Amino acid sequence: MPIKSIAVTAHKQVELIDLDTPGKPLAPDHIRGRTLVSLTSPGTELNYAFLSKDRFPLHPGYACVFEIEEVGGQVTHLKPGDRVMGMGGHRSRQEMPAAKAQPVPAALAPEKAVFARLMGVSMSTLNTTSVTAPAHVLVTGLGPVGNLAAQLFARCGYKVTAVDPSPARRETATACGLKDVQASAGEDLQDKIGLHAECSGHEQAALDGCKLVRKLGEVVLIGVPWARKTERYAFELLDAVFHRYVVLRSGWEWQVPVEEEKFGHHCIGSNYAAALDWLASGAIEVSPLATLYSPEDCQQVYMGLLEQTLATPAALFDWRGLSGA
Repeated sequence: MPIKSIAVTAHKQVELIDLDTPGKPLAPDHIRGRTLVSLTSPGTELNYAFLSKDRFPLHPGYACVFEIEEVGGQVTHLKPGDRVMGMGGHRSRQEMPAAKAQPVPAALAPEKAVFARLMGVSMSTLNTTSVTAPAHVLVTGLGPVGNLAAQLFARCGYKVTAVDPSPARRETATACGLKDVQASAGEDLQDKIGLHAECSGHEQAALDGCKLVRKLGEVVLIGVPWARKTERYAFELLDAVFHRYVVLRSGWEWQVPVEEEKFGHHCIGSNYAAALDWLASGAIEVSPLATLYSPEDCQQVYMGLLEQTLATPAALFDWRGLSGA
């Protein structure tokens, strides 16, 4: 069966192409099926793929929901017809180990379920922080990851201040139910913040956070610093960290194990399962975060994400009914 895939074929050029994939037997621990929706993560996909100047073709995307059509002989907990969320790319068909796919609750729409993947990014910080609720959390950068981070911490009982200079992103955050949404982090927050979840990748935001958090407060770098945006010196950051006793650390999500360990309390899989439950219950609002588009409109979508001209901060590709898929 032919597979269609979104591919970056040149700098700022993306196309829907046919993949030449010879048929092969399904591995006994794998599942295979047709994609329903896939979700863009604008930061990674724009900076790593769409703006790349070499290494073509690139196949972006790492969040999808698909319907299982085949299961390997060792798979007993999933069956054809089940819908699952996994780390699959923008393509019409998916195949992956069954252990890496999370069952989607029956009443949860695929276009909402797929956000569990982005929720997992900041859930690792939630797993590893020493700052417990009801501490005050500052979230800077309200793209999809930051917006979801703010909602997650609020859902878990933290007091949350969400910050982004973009009026559109602040409006989206408010539409998602966040109460304290601001254009910048003011001095009134000085020494009140226990945890700063920095999701913008902007070095000024990280420096500001180090100056705002309480003694031994945490500043967690969740957003990727794709490019230098200021002329700040490292001394300013180090001075704030040393004299304010700041715990400055990476927000790398994979510090949490992928699967459950004997003496561990958290894993990526259980985070995704919890995220899907929260989405199904309506505890997390994602409708304002992305709009559905045909994969055939991928060039328009990626340019819109780059120029921030889309109606929403992220985009969903709808593979249902795509001709030839």
